[in-house]
Order: sequence, then C-alpha cells, then structure tokens
Amino acid sequence: MTHKTDNNNQHTEHCLTLKRIGIDTHREHVAYLHRDCPLYQTEGFKALSKLEICQDGHTILATLNIVEDAHLLGSEELGLCISAFERFQLPEGTPVTVRQPQPVTSMEAVRAKIAGERLSQANYSAICQDIVQGRYAKEELAAFLVSSAQSGMDREEILFLTRAMTDSGQKLNWQESMVVDKHCIGGIPGNRTTMIVVPIMAAYGLLMPKTSSRAITSPAGTADTMEVLAEVTLAVEKLRDIVHQERACLAWGGTANLAPVDDILISVERPLNLDSQGQMIASILSKKLAAGATHILLDIPVGPHAKVTNMHDALQLRKLFEYVGWHTGIRIEVIITDGNQPIGRGIGPVLEARDVMQVLSNDPKAPEDLREKSLELAGRVLEFHPNVRGGSGYLVARDILTSGRALDKMNRIIDAQGRKKPTPVSPLTITVQSNHKGSIVGIDNLILAQLAHIAGAPLDPGAGIDLYHKLDGKVNKGDVLYTIHTGFQANWQFVQQFLHDNGNGYHIQ
Repeated sequence: MTHKTDNNNQHTEHCLTLKRIGIDTHREHVAYLHRDCPLYQTEGFKALSKLEICQDGHTILATLNIVEDAHLLGSEELGLCISAFERFQLPEGTPVTVRQPQPVTSMEAVRAKIAGERLSQANYSAICQDIVQGRYAKEELAAFLVSSAQSGMDREEILFLTRAMTDSGQKLNWQESMVVDKHCIGGIPGNRTTMIVVPIMAAYGLLMPKTSSRAITSPAGTADTMEVLAEVTLAVEKLRDIVHQERACLAWGGTANLAPVDDILISVERPLNLDSQGQMIASILSKKLAAGATHILLDIPVGPHAKVTNMHDALQLRKLFEYVGWHTGIRIEVIITDGNQPIGRGIGPVLEARDVMQVLSNDPKAPEDLREKSLELAGRVLEFHPNVRGGSGYLVARDILTSGRALDKMNRIIDAQGRKKPTPVSPLTITVQSNHKGSIVGIDNLILAQLAHIAGAPLDPGAGIDLYHKLDGKVNKGDVLYTIHTGFQANWQFVQQFLHDNGNGYHIQ
C-alpha cells in the first residue's frame, strides 16, 4: 500500500488494488476492506462509515464493510460490490486511492429541519446533491425523511424540493409541445389504470413516455407490474428510441437517471412505510419534469381507507399540486375519484398484469371497474389535445380500446422494451371465507394491501390477492371472498397470523 498527500484537502490518500466482490447490495454502494489492511488499522475507519474512492477522474462514495476472510479479500485490496464496481467503471487490479470524504455540510440543514425550521431552495438543493453523490448514510436519509414528515413542508418548500430533485439527474426534452402523463397518488390496491391509458394515448398519436417509480407502501407499482410483461430497466438511449418509434413507453425511471434522488429516498421510505405529503408531491412531479411532461392528469382517490380519506384533504392536495405545477411550467388537471375499494380483481404484479391484459384484449372476463376507470382517465387525457372536444374523450378512448388498437400498441411497446416469459402465480394459497351471510358494506384497502405485501408482493411478483367480491355484493356464509397467493412458507404463516390479528378487511351486514 502506498501513500500520498493531497495538498488541497490536507489529508492522506492510500492506494489499494481494486477488486470486484460479487455481492448484490441492491443499488447501495458498498466497499470492503480486510481487517488487517493497514489503512483500516491506522486511519480510524469504522464499519458503515463512508469512503471516497478515486482514480483517473473517477470518484465514488461507498459504505465501508469489514472482511476477515483472506480468501475473499487481501489486506492490500479494496473490494467493491456489484453495483459500485459497475458504476466505477474501472477494471480489477487498478490501483485506486482511498480517503475520508469531506464532511456533509448539508446535514446542518437537516438538523434545522429536525428542529422544525423552514428550509430554503439552496438548502434543498445542497441536500439533494449530497444524497445523489452518495454522501448520506441511510440513517441520515431517514432523519431527513422523518423530519420532513414530522415538521411538514409548506407549499414553497415542496416547490423547492421538487426543483432540487428534478435537478439531481438528467432531463429529457422530446421537442414537442405536448407530452402527456397520468399519475395516481396511490393507496388503492389493483388500480393499474396507467398500463391501459398509455397504449390508448400512443395509439391515438399522443406522446406519453411513462416512467414510474417502484412501489413504496403498496403491493405493486406500475413499474413492478409492467416488469412482469417486459423489461423496464432501460438505458436512456433505448428509452428514447422506443418512444420515438412507438410514441410511448412504460419504464422504471431509475435507470434513465431521472430525478435519481427520488429512487434513493424511496429505498429508505419503503421499509419505514413512510409516504408524507410533501415528499409524495415532490417525488411525483420531479419525475414528470425530468421525463419532459407538459400535461399531467392526476388521480386522487378518496375513501375511508385510501391515502386521502376526505374531500377537504383532497382539495387541499389538489391546490398543492396545482401550485407546484404552475411554478414549474406543467399543466396539471386533478380528478378526484372513488377510493372506497380496490380496482380490478388482482392485487400484486402478476395478478394486476393479468387484469390489464384482459382489459386490453376485450376479454369478457376483464374486470369492468378497471376498464371503466381507465377509459374515464384516458378520455380526460385525450381532451388535452385541441382536436378532442371536452366530454368526447371517453368515446374516442373506448373506440381505440374496442377496436384492438390499444392491444396492438401495448404488444408493440412490450416487444420494443423486451418481452419476458410469463411469470406464474405463487403456488401457496390461503382462501378467505365470509363468516356470515349478508351484503358487503365496506372493504378495508389498507388491510388488503398489507396482506398482499406480507404475502411477498412486489418483491415476489407472483404473490398477491385474487378478489371475488366487491362492495354491495351479497355473500353467503362460507363464500370465498378472496384467495391469497404466496411463494414461501414463512410468508404463508405471517399472512395467517395477520388475518387472525386484524380480520379479513371485509365488512358484511
């Protein structure tokens, strides 16, 4: 190991030999040192602290893990996990310099937020730049998210965060005056309308490059469900080619480096089950801005077990979206919809993809509520176009769907992105029956979403719930309300325990 002094930063750099460690850390950059490495012994590095690794203009920050097995890593080597090695883009054996990173000065702003203070545009920009550069440890990310949720953000702070998140990555410019998008704030299981709206828009000729985040608190997001049918991890060049060819795509926004801070924050929000209002608005709109959207239809479902439980909160949320949209140059139309129960029959990626393809195929077995809501939303998006009169969009959308043009377009998008082999539904099942005869007067969206999540969705794409009865339906004692699918015995047992402790989510009178 060699040493050299950096006169600018007044600290010592240490040269080690780069080695790839075949460990998947799920996009978290992790570096490995042997416990006998002189650098570890002399420089006071600690496990889970940050390292800055540099060579030939390449720089990466990684979280340190300590290794004791000499077969895995030598004392003169620096190991990088799969994602960090691919990001660093240098071959094994390259000598690299390792040093302590500069202090994260934006943590002062996070501490101010923890104390309940209001942050500026400069504060949020500095925080987002440090996050995207990998300077924050997970506990520091959690502190930022929790403080933002606890202290709250006013409308200007939400605007500041949206701009900062948008600026954290690249932005797409499609050189067209109208680039449409549609988004639901979530909270309604099975509500997979986007995958029906997108091919309808593209078949009409509107440009709709749909990039989505993965699920945060729900059993599936659009990216998770589309991934059952096609590749969603697309390089930005391929994404551009697909959109120019098909007028649309259904991709995950993370690989295209669109608002990458959003994906980092989501990876922490998911285990915390955290989805605060300010972060949600910034997350949604930063992705739309980065993807080049000019016109957005926003769906806010309202119901007792939805994210938004009453009309007052829905209207307040609409004003916040419209405020941020106005100041960032996006035209936003908000539609408030029924959030009293799941949409469609399936909950979980494979089951939701089945519902989507049934609707697009005009299958008689297709869930009617998913079909109708998708057509209503598609009609409203079509009405952004000056050639579609207000109120006539639904009929145009219905014609595109029933004619088979939407299915043809969806198949073309799937093939362009990379069609996947069918994924089976997970094999272990639990049937949930009605305890008595009566009418279904309530369905708890949260309980059903939690059940599907505990069953393994979305990480296990075949896990989830098949629903057989909806609101106002009549059931007899012993009728099967739904079937839960899971792939692992441990999840099966967790589901059974959850049902015992919380009930099945159906209210029957």
